[in-house]
Amino acid sequence: MTVVTSPPAPGFRRRVAALLHRRPRLRLALLLSAPLAWLLIAYLGALAAMLLTAFWSTDTFTGNIVKQFTLQNFKDVFGDPVYRTIALRSLGVAALVTVVDAVLAYPMAFFMAKVARPRSRPFLVIAILTPLWAAYLVKAYAWRVMLADGGLVNWALKPFGLSGPGYGLPATVVVLAYLWLPYMILPLYAGLERMPDSLLDASGDLGGRTGRTFRSVVLPMTFPSLVAGSIFTFSLSLGDYITVKIVGGKSQLIGNVVYDNIGAANNLPFAAAVATLPVMVMLIYIAAVRRTGALEEL
Repeated sequence: MTVVTSPPAPGFRRRVAALLHRRPRLRLALLLSAPLAWLLIAYLGALAAMLLTAFWSTDTFTGNIVKQFTLQNFKDVFGDPVYRTIALRSLGVAALVTVVDAVLAYPMAFFMAKVARPRSRPFLVIAILTPLWAAYLVKAYAWRVMLADGGLVNWALKPFGLSGPGYGLPATVVVLAYLWLPYMILPLYAGLERMPDSLLDASGDLGGRTGRTFRSVVLPMTFPSLVAGSIFTFSLSLGDYITVKIVGGKSQLIGNVVYDNIGAANNLPFAAAVATLPVMVMLIYIAAVRRTGALEEL
């Protein structure tokens, strides 16, 4: 007589694996749960805490935070002409840095994508990324030394009868443009690399000169990449405060106001109210450029 035995029941791991195999959406949810939890807690949670703090106030006698709802911080930020001037100055600096980076990045990215040999392109990308390996403070203080009286910038401009910008807003724009230039080059390089060479050849065959080819072919094709790079350069410049402290002289930007109110003034709610300005500006900017396809280039 033959005894038929049933196969052993699968173990816990096999049952879980079979369940995940049958339900790909559950597998995807489990894979994304950890990064989404980190995003919600660390990033969005921090923004929510900052926004909540902006509606509180600080006791001027004790320095303690009064957790009562008030709009006084926002009234001071938007009603005081000093803070309006600082906000407009910050927007102007961020916009100018973005324009400078775009002007510098286009020829560099075009050379990397269309002129350089394919074998040398990875090395050029590494060369562009190399400055990012150095510490932020090292690069900023290096520029402080170069912009000082008798520094490298003044020495290089002296034969032409010119002098360096010294410390102030021009120096701030120069240093920020240098710091964030790789973030503009890389998206433009990716966009130019995807652009077919036949479009440039067709423009040349039709008699298009360099300027006309750039305006009619290159710029429209790489505009989403340009906007993607501008998101980086504009947002990073808008919230920066260290460069202004190092080479900005007496200039004040939004980041400095936030830093001073957290430190010396010890007015965290007002600092949180000021910090909402860059967040609001970037949300409006991203919403405005969403249809250009720039977010797909990030």
